[in-house]
Amino acid sequence: MFNLSLATIISRTVTLLIAFSVHEFAHAYTADIFGDETPRMHGRLTLNPMAHLDVLGTLMLLFAGFGWAKPVPINPYNLRRHSPAALMWVSLAGPLSNFLLALMAAIPMRFGLVNFSFTISSTLLPTLSELFSSFFIINLVLFLFNLIPIAPLDGEKIADYFFPPAWARTLQTIRPYGPLILMLVIFVAPRFGIDILGWIITPVLIGLTRLLIGI
Repeated sequence: MFNLSLATIISRTVTLLIAFSVHEFAHAYTADIFGDETPRMHGRLTLNPMAHLDVLGTLMLLFAGFGWAKPVPINPYNLRRHSPAALMWVSLAGPLSNFLLALMAAIPMRFGLVNFSFTISSTLLPTLSELFSSFFIINLVLFLFNLIPIAPLDGEKIADYFFPPAWARTLQTIRPYGPLILMLVIFVAPRFGIDILGWIITPVLIGLTRLLIGI
């Protein structure tokens, strides 16, 4: 896990500073648009990474390739006063921002200006190819992962809005166990050869990569 080159750590650090900051700012900005000033009062209506980064989540992303930022505090009551769909849009804003970042990184690779490559550089600094490829893949994975309908991921609130009442009640029932379910899926199941996230995310990730980059 920790046998990483300095170039890889730099690539992930750049991704961390941009992807997580934009993701959380997107939540905060959308909530602010819908009349909830809670993120603004907590200093989260900013692109400053220091306002959003979580220490453990930062270290996990740097060294394990998986991490998280501090969630943006919101007041659902303030949002629902403006629109029944407000909470869904606030939740969707984060993953959508990661998709847009991945799309921005894909454009130069699509037109052959930068090569798409998983080759890990042995130099001190990452190559342009490694930097863009890492940025593209991590943002795309964040987009897909956060759409999974399990609390506390954004996908749970998005699904809660679109699901029929019976399905929505099921989400509400398992909501308290969401973090435990995620921990089991991410850290425990793979040790027994059960890669649930891989089964869910990998086919879509490959399809989107082919669509956006053309390979």
